[in-house]
Amino acid sequence: MRKRVVFAILIVGLSGNIAQVLLLREFLVTFYGNELSIGIILANWLILEALGSFVIGRMADRIERRIEAFIGLQLIFSLSFPLTIHLARIAKNLIGVIPGEAVGLVPILYISLLILAPVSISHGAQFTFGCKIYSSLTDEEAPSIGEVYIYETIGTAIGGLLFTYLLIPRFHSMEIAVGLAALNFLSGLLLVEHWSRRKLLAGSLASLLVLHAYLLAFGGCNWLHNRSIASQWRGHKVLHYENSIYGNITVTRRGEQYTFFSDGLPIVTVPVPDITFAEEFVHLALLAHPSPKDVFLISGGVGGVLNEILKHPVERVDYAELDPLIIKLTTEYATPLTEKELTSSRVHLKRIDGRLFARETPLKYDVVMVSFSSPSTLQLNRFYTEEFFRLVRRILKEDGILVITLPSSLTYLSEELKDLNLCIIRTLERVYPYVRIIPGYFNIYLASTSPRISTIDSATLIERLKARGIKTRLLTAPHIEYRLHKRWLNWFLASLGEGAGMRINSDLRPLGLFYDLALWNAQFSPYLRGVIKVMGEANLWTFLIPLAAFALFLLAGSVRVPKLRRVPIPVAIAFTGVAGMAFDLILSLAFQCLYGYVYYQIGLLVTAFMVGVAIGGWWMTRNLDLIRREKSCFIGIELALVLFSAALPAVLLLFKSIMWRPWVFSSLPEVFLLLNAAAGFLIGLEFPLASKMYLKGRGGVGGVAGVLYASDLLGGWLGALFISVALFPVLGVMETCALLVALKSLSLLLVAISYRG
Repeated sequence: MRKRVVFAILIVGLSGNIAQVLLLREFLVTFYGNELSIGIILANWLILEALGSFVIGRMADRIERRIEAFIGLQLIFSLSFPLTIHLARIAKNLIGVIPGEAVGLVPILYISLLILAPVSISHGAQFTFGCKIYSSLTDEEAPSIGEVYIYETIGTAIGGLLFTYLLIPRFHSMEIAVGLAALNFLSGLLLVEHWSRRKLLAGSLASLLVLHAYLLAFGGCNWLHNRSIASQWRGHKVLHYENSIYGNITVTRRGEQYTFFSDGLPIVTVPVPDITFAEEFVHLALLAHPSPKDVFLISGGVGGVLNEILKHPVERVDYAELDPLIIKLTTEYATPLTEKELTSSRVHLKRIDGRLFARETPLKYDVVMVSFSSPSTLQLNRFYTEEFFRLVRRILKEDGILVITLPSSLTYLSEELKDLNLCIIRTLERVYPYVRIIPGYFNIYLASTSPRISTIDSATLIERLKARGIKTRLLTAPHIEYRLHKRWLNWFLASLGEGAGMRINSDLRPLGLFYDLALWNAQFSPYLRGVIKVMGEANLWTFLIPLAAFALFLLAGSVRVPKLRRVPIPVAIAFTGVAGMAFDLILSLAFQCLYGYVYYQIGLLVTAFMVGVAIGGWWMTRNLDLIRREKSCFIGIELALVLFSAALPAVLLLFKSIMWRPWVFSSLPEVFLLLNAAAGFLIGLEFPLASKMYLKGRGGVGGVAGVLYASDLLGGWLGALFISVALFPVLGVMETCALLVALKSLSLLLVAISYRG
């Protein structure tokens, strides 16, 4: 029975990791690839798990038939998982949002909370029941909690490896969910003793196992998958649905119009493209250059933009698509327009990330064009940072021009529009001495090292348009005069204000993403504008002062109330939960800033962290009986976490400064995995020792496991919620890690001064 319980706990860890990462990917598509939503979704997952562990799990000490209760929780988890995937896909339909439209922070918060509830709560409760069942078989209390923690963590690591290397490359989400459910039913069957006495339970598990095996073997999962996708893209005929390392690409058709979506947002529309954007973006930029011969276009070229570029006498267009799958699918679902663009001898396709190509190319260009509308994700923000602007400056010719766009207005600039545009303007001005703004309903920014860009007027552009014999539908001479009229620029600059003190958008402080987040949140959740504004103005002291007040409160309380002298242990575990989630998120988000494909790597990053946790937990549990000075050992672990928090930003800044070297760039992904594992090791050391310390004089194993596991998850919830949405983009890596140093220093002091065993 002990081996079967260990197997069941391994399955709990494996199932939790696979479900968490799979649902993260599904929600990323639903919420248009915004990586900051990762933190919100993880926060909801963790708080729901804490609820299951603390509320439901506490019954483990009072219920006699714990095996049956554990199996019941497995059933709830397994049966609700496929339904949760379906609900995650149709989440926007449930609140009346059409495919391709964004949603605000509050809808993301409450939608994901409600959808995740059955899976997360049942999964969290399984840990506490597992601890009680295992301790009854071993007649040990503190070590049993540590061992269950280790087994679950090992299962989590195995789940991450299976998910990344076996499941995702070969199976779609419904197949994975149904297969995982079957594995849980098998685990439940193995736990049932004396089948003859528990015919109903054993028969139910066996029947469900056979049913799910049938669905896997005879195409039932494909039917569920296709029906779910059709519901997700209601009103569209889905022609193709596929995941790449950068995200999800969906191709739909309505009438004769094809639309290509990347993580739920439309990026290509053919055969009738967005003429307004294509003509203004391309021609106002290329006409600003006296003789553009070599053009580098980053993404968004097929379906109109390339066609407009080729109307100019350019000799070479290097076109790098952020996601090569887009090129593959536009070729597969070709139209006369896309065929003309992609078969031109002047167009050189680069199936590579545009930023990586800019880093590696030996060529120099007259014009570099970034065909994104805004830094709406970390993946896209990489093309609006000071580091990227400096990279482009290196590959521009003497009179070369960098062209980017941002959302704007010619009637009213909201605070959010001002902040976004000011942030990117100040970032451009940090790198380029001359920045020309063409205001409109989307702003075009022309940046150059040449003063010629400042003297461009409408007459010059109209003359070049005629000289080059370019035929356009929208961009006529009167339209050019309208767009470049001085009154628009004067109005825009007056509305924008000085922007004194505006911070710069950088890779490891992605303020551009935060301001874009604030912009779309003002559109879809306007009641949070005040909260977002406060977040945007936050600094390190905003968080340090409340932390200091909380520390004084706990210290004073522990001195006056003896019962509170054990409180530092769950508080320390909660703060370690914050730190653990912070390390995981900072490394994941930093990876996305530097590389852009965390959608693919997230399973491995989480797995590396959990492998470290498993090793740390195993080592501590193995040596638990040898530790005599438990408090000193615990303080030592706290100090190690403080030092790691202090060292992490220095390491990341070092990586960023030397990653231009090819061998560094190619090896850094493995280094990120090692850093995640090291962080996990330190986190894993603490939980078994805390269990032993907190168990002294306390109640049963179930209660202690529930309190500490819930504290850990509660800390993770706080870390996920605040770090991804506010701390990482606003404070950046340096100040976020400084806050972690303060946080863990506080818990260290609380344990050192207040704890009494």
